[in-house]
Amino acid sequence: MSRVLKVSRSGYYSWLKRSESRRAMENRGLDASIKEIYNSSKRRYGSPKITEELRERGWRVGKNRVARLMHKAGLRSVVRRKFRPTTNSRHKYPVAPNLLKRDFTAGRPNRVWVSDITYIPTFSGWQYLTVFIDLFSRLVVGWALSSSLSHEMVLSALQRAVGCRKPPKGLVIHSDQGVQYACEAFTETTKRHSFVQSMSRKGDCWDNAVAESFFGLLKSELVYQTNFFDKNDAQHKIFEYIEIFYNRERRHSTLNFLTPYQFEKLNLELCA
Repeated sequence: MSRVLKVSRSGYYSWLKRSESRRAMENRGLDASIKEIYNSSKRRYGSPKITEELRERGWRVGKNRVARLMHKAGLRSVVRRKFRPTTNSRHKYPVAPNLLKRDFTAGRPNRVWVSDITYIPTFSGWQYLTVFIDLFSRLVVGWALSSSLSHEMVLSALQRAVGCRKPPKGLVIHSDQGVQYACEAFTETTKRHSFVQSMSRKGDCWDNAVAESFFGLLKSELVYQTNFFDKNDAQHKIFEYIEIFYNRERRHSTLNFLTPYQFEKLNLELCA
């Protein structure tokens, strides 16, 4: 082997006895930490979020190095897919004006909420998920799962959000023009709380981009990776995703890589 490779025997045995380099040892420890973070996120994190998590744990590491090690180990974030709209805007109810005009910012919590509906496939039939998201922190403040696309589902999610957050009068609730948001039951509820409705332009998903983005994450990080047996199974797994992972563990680049819960808590403390 020495003759074929054109190396000396002494050089070969010296290489065998040589201790592992500091860089190699560090990479081995880094590999283990990357895999642990990747698996704990259920394959949802890519190199930017894993890098932030590593830095919080004390690693001095760059995104490119993390990406290189992830590629070498065959680790990649789950891929997003397109999903179907669930909006039925063919109705005769009045439509609220678009107050946001794609300005998805809010200076404080409970000033602007956005809402939308998406479908969840299960082995026992379709389920439909409504969410309300606070634009200040991207926190999901209320949600509900239903077997039908009824306005009761939307009202249930809203009531949970209101009961939890106790928002002030003047809260803006932005949605699409779906019948669930335009019907009398929903508009009367918002008026009773002195909330203000805002609606996207017809057929323009970009006018409700934050809610659409959340559903994109939900689909790619949970729905397309999971089999749901029935409504109860979906309820349990969606609860874990929203209440535990998304709100409290998932880092957001738009929030300086803080979680929605951390971002809100930190900013409320600074304003106190």
